[in-house]
Amino acid sequence: MKKPLIGLTPAHDTDNGDIKMRPTFLRALKEVGCIPVVMPLEASEEDLRQLVGELDGFLFTGGPDVHPFLFGEETHAHCGNVSAARDQMELSLLPLVMELGKPVLGVCRGIQVLNIALGGDIWQDVPSQVKREFPVAHQQPFDYHRPCHRVALVRGSLLERISGMETLEVNSMHHQAVRDLAPGLLASAYSPDHLIEALEMPGYPFFVGVQWHPEYLWEKQKEALRLFEAFAEACRK
Repeated sequence: MKKPLIGLTPAHDTDNGDIKMRPTFLRALKEVGCIPVVMPLEASEEDLRQLVGELDGFLFTGGPDVHPFLFGEETHAHCGNVSAARDQMELSLLPLVMELGKPVLGVCRGIQVLNIALGGDIWQDVPSQVKREFPVAHQQPFDYHRPCHRVALVRGSLLERISGMETLEVNSMHHQAVRDLAPGLLASAYSPDHLIEALEMPGYPFFVGVQWHPEYLWEKQKEALRLFEAFAEACRK
């Protein structure tokens, strides 16, 4: 059986123009029988359309902030660095992927890109914009290979069915988060301070975004591995 080819959107070093990919993503995809393919940032729509036709699934990875103009806001004082090239490529890529119904997985920045691309928005800076009685550490102070808070899964969601759990222990390294969901998307997990931690699209073959980083957890946490397994299985169909 041919292994699924998975397109990954790369990180972009705006200082020197380099693109990068965390080996944690590559190892997780290899573990579930996939071949990772790092996408180019500088690609025409024609090139992206060809890649979408030939690859079997797409993983929108973590990275810097999305430019606020892309969801209709001014730049918040605590917004971080952005990559115009990456924003452009990912927002152009998603509609082409969805035209063909190819599986989609978003991680950290990825969940935010999925929501913005479909018409939703995000909190530009959770610590300063969201009032919370107990400020959960969304930028954890320790190793990413260990979880720092829990999320509650929405009953009946795809994520609950994949994990077989009602709650998950997750890691966290973000200062932005999904705020208003785009049309057609549903929240499937919440943090203890009521931030949306996962989303999905009912009726689509496979469309899941998570705010945490399962690529750091899968070796020790079976629920994180199950997410990659479910994504790989969808990409084989």
